[in-house]
Amino acid sequence: MSYNSIYKQDLFAGQTMIVTGGGSGIGRCCAHELAHLGAHVVLVGRSEEKLVKVQAEISEDGGSADWFSCDIRDEDAVKATIKAIVAKHGVVRGLLNNAGGQFPAPLAAISKNGFETVVRSNLVGGFLFAREVYNQCMVKNGGSIVNIIADMWGGMPGMGHSGAARAGMENFTQTASFEWGQSGVRVNAIAPGWIMSSGMDTYEGAAKAMLPMLADNVPLKRMGTESEISGAVAFLFSEASAFVSGATLRIDGAASQGNRIWPLPKAKNNEAYNGFHRATVPEAFK
Repeated sequence: MSYNSIYKQDLFAGQTMIVTGGGSGIGRCCAHELAHLGAHVVLVGRSEEKLVKVQAEISEDGGSADWFSCDIRDEDAVKATIKAIVAKHGVVRGLLNNAGGQFPAPLAAISKNGFETVVRSNLVGGFLFAREVYNQCMVKNGGSIVNIIADMWGGMPGMGHSGAARAGMENFTQTASFEWGQSGVRVNAIAPGWIMSSGMDTYEGAAKAMLPMLADNVPLKRMGTESEISGAVAFLFSEASAFVSGATLRIDGAASQGNRIWPLPKAKNNEAYNGFHRATVPEAFK
């Protein structure tokens, strides 16, 4: 079995691409597809165990990958990690800023430390990685940066800290695309909606109980797949998107549109795309 990508297999042959948060979920899927398309993928994350496992999977499937353990919130660690990657692999053509994390809680119950931790994970860390990749490599060679944010339009009740950080990341995307365009660097964002990913297994209690009901609030009446995010990432890294920069692509089945008054009837004529041969169903949906 191998990844069933819709793109030609040598699309990224000879290119080095970094995937933060590559040890699980959407990052893992994207790493697999990029490697299948010929890229050498550099996996970055905090858990060495997860990174080693994904590297082994990619190697077993015939792809090329290595990994670096790094806390994206640590500025010195980020600088050192990018320096090491550039020294080892040379030009970095793509950066997928995917690492992040949050916990469910109403605003009134979020502590200052909790709010700052989520903002550092979902905004500051992405900024640091993008800045260092730009300064240490892309300013001279060009490239593409894709930031994974979230469906935060209309606020994110229950995750206000994450919504604030993701909104900031979208604005960073717009500013960076304008400032760095002169170097041939494109910066875009992808805002996933409700995706069937292993990240959903981190939720407990009321948040976990709510997961099976999410699809009813999507006009397409289903959840998205990791592959539907990965396919968009590959497009934004490809030459086909050479004039796309500063954009945010919502991949949410139109869940961020409309309002609560308009009823959502049963959906038809849409099937999920799942090209990831190693995809698994989150425990909450089994």
